Amino acid sequence: MMNSMSDTSEALAATAHDAFPTPLAGSAPLIDVHAHFHTERSGRTDWDAYNASRLHAGEVMGVNAHVASILGSWGHSSPTYFPSPDDLSFANAWLREFARHDAERLASGGQRVFAYVAVNPNHAAHALQEIRLGIDHGAVGIKLAASRKADDALLDDIASEAARHGIPILHHVWQDRRREWPNQDASDGVELGRLASRHPSTQLLLAHIGGGGDWAHTLHAVRDISNVHVDLSGSGIDRGMMDATIETLGASRVLWAADLTLCTGLTKAWALDTIGLDPEALADVRWRNGVRLFTRARFTRQGEALVA
Repeated sequence: MMNSMSDTSEALAATAHDAFPTPLAGSAPLIDVHAHFHTERSGRTDWDAYNASRLHAGEVMGVNAHVASILGSWGHSSPTYFPSPDDLSFANAWLREFARHDAERLASGGQRVFAYVAVNPNHAAHALQEIRLGIDHGAVGIKLAASRKADDALLDDIASEAARHGIPILHHVWQDRRREWPNQDASDGVELGRLASRHPSTQLLLAHIGGGGDWAHTLHAVRDISNVHVDLSGSGIDRGMMDATIETLGASRVLWAADLTLCTGLTKAWALDTIGLDPEALADVRWRNGVRLFTRARFTRQGEALVA
């Protein structure tokens, strides 16, 4: 099932350097800690072209690593935010194989795709089983979507498991959720903060500060909770958002990311160059915090390990 996708990816990648000799997002290392891919179960006929295009766009931009998840079947055979155990098991295994296959064909000998284990805490036993299986096969983090509120007791065992293995949890978050929404059990920064406070040894990555809503509310909610980190992904690129995030939390708790929209990820990479960060803080946000947070990953650039 990998042939057409990898052939397309290889053909695109072969042209990337010649067409764009200087990476669009700059020549310094860059790690995307919030990426997504699709499988043949995603309900779209262009799933392999989408995956190839993401890798190609990463080549053009200068992304050295994509830390990725797949949310089951993306709603095709079970709901996106309430994926079935079968859909999750298939997607997690598929992603690990995709990461392995992609690494094998890279001339540099490194690895650019790294896998989260996506789980649904409503299926508690399956979630723990998937986490342990994923870690045994190279997964570097846990992905939680909007399947259960972040402060629900069902997440305690998952958070404890993450701490036990030294891996972070990327958690889908609304910025100041003011009401409940259908087909999801979304969390905001306050609820994620409660989980983090109960599990101070677990590192939590709050997803897409630029995903819409009141990001200032989120920053206030997690400011003093040191094991909550924030990724910059999401389609929002409000003026002042990144400045305030870094000023409030410190550069050591902020990570560049793109989510589904690499185009807005690129705008944020450009913006990072213009908001007055010193070189050390810029390196932290672009890549060093990713190296520090994902201790089970070996991130590389041109075949050389990235060391924070």
